[in-house]
Amino acid sequence: MLQHRIEQHFIDSADLKYQAAQVLSRPISAAVAAILASVTSGGKVLACGNGGSAADAQHFAAEFVGRFERERPELGAIALSTDSSILTAVANDYHFDQIFAKQVRALGQSGDVLLAITTSGNSANVLAAIEAAHERDMTVVALTGKGGGKMNALLRETDVHICVPHDRTARIQEVHLLTIHCLCDGVDAQLLGEQEGNP
Repeated sequence: MLQHRIEQHFIDSADLKYQAAQVLSRPISAAVAAILASVTSGGKVLACGNGGSAADAQHFAAEFVGRFERERPELGAIALSTDSSILTAVANDYHFDQIFAKQVRALGQSGDVLLAITTSGNSANVLAAIEAAHERDMTVVALTGKGGGKMNALLRETDVHICVPHDRTARIQEVHLLTIHCLCDGVDAQLLGEQEGNP
């Protein structure tokens, strides 16, 4: 029984990835272009999310500052979920909804990109970060699921929305991780050229 349940998770995840490939390839490509334009002009990516999405933001920043699969110069990225002193001070002195927005206003500049990750599209602190990014004339790359939620109303035409066509959080997160790998690989491919033996 348990083994069958585990196998079903693998099957469901694989099925969603096959479905999502055609739907998401265009917005992921647009996100690569936006991020590439930023980092090649001296910009950076600020990434934020809660829970598993915070881990995804950190994962992205690590791949960017370090490397993905190939050696290349460091690229600017900061996960806004990692500084416990900032997070607790802002949450305590202001409101938890402002923990990312205040960092975006402090660190973000015109030409930077905000990578905003929320499976529901409804995380108040991520939505506030998007508003702050727009104040700073930043492009937003949004990773959501469940139809995009409240985020749909905030995004501009110049932003990129990568919305996983599913309602289950675990499945959405699995596709978000694959998307992050596609973003890193896409930027590297544009910077370094195609690599033999890989897509």
